[in-house]
Amino acid sequence: MKYINANLLLPDKLVKELQRYIQGGYIYVPVDEKQRRYWGELSGYKEELRKRNSEIIIEYNNGFSIKLLAEKYNLSAYAIRKIIYQK
Repeated sequence: MKYINANLLLPDKLVKELQRYIQGGYIYVPVDEKQRRYWGELSGYKEELRKRNSEIIIEYNNGFSIKLLAEKYNLSAYAIRKIIYQK
């Protein structure tokens, strides 16, 4: 997380108001829940993983072994099992 000097970002009146509560410390301003982006949404990686996992399940159901799938997708057998048996 990058820190920003409040004097460079906020109006003087707001800085003075914040100084009534905290001086020389750090304050975390959370993301507005309405604007929040969840992991992988912006990059599209979440969707890529969903597609990959679907392919793994289909291939497993078509007879591919866990060992073969692990090699094909560069994952451990444990990770393949977790994908296949997820609820």
